[in-house]
Amino acid sequence: MLLSDIKSRPTYGTLNPSPLAARHIVAVEGAGIGAVEAAFGGRPALAARMTIVFTPSADMPADTPDRLERLGADALHQAPTTETLLIRLSGLLATATMGTHLSIAGSENFIGQAVATGMAHGIGPGSIATEFSGSPARRVQCVHCKGFTAAVTASPVPCSHCGLMLLVRDHYSRRLGAFMGVCIDAEAPGDIPPPEPFTA
Repeated sequence: MLLSDIKSRPTYGTLNPSPLAARHIVAVEGAGIGAVEAAFGGRPALAARMTIVFTPSADMPADTPDRLERLGADALHQAPTTETLLIRLSGLLATATMGTHLSIAGSENFIGQAVATGMAHGIGPGSIATEFSGSPARRVQCVHCKGFTAAVTASPVPCSHCGLMLLVRDHYSRRLGAFMGVCIDAEAPGDIPPPEPFTA
């Protein structure tokens, strides 16, 4: 699915695990359970070589934990927050061997942070399978104070660190897993349009 004409904006496909991978590490956020089931469900040979790291989301189905168990992964780690999941994911990637594939399913905010974690361990973005599921909320970095604001659903938005009203641009940093936010009223202080929600 292409969400923008801006070249730095990420694109997402569907999870398509290789049966030749030595191991699969799957990072999933709440509503991404459907994508993981479609890719790995009913494939016990893959499940025997699969580690799932999972964190909940507000929009996930109530039966998600049971559905995760039914996938039959060799290892399943449930984390209470995205931050905790990323620490676990980093540990798994630090000890991963050749032939390990990384798959990620969830919101754009979640995918961005998980991809950045993979890249920090030397995995190129083209070697990470991603599937968008759930909220279009974004993670935004203020270009002025460098602080991050999470779960942004509309633009402009106040920076959670310095308070500037930020226009959220489609320019995206894979290294940071965040969109760029610039002061919207720098030339005309106080001239701030009403927020417009993201549609995708």
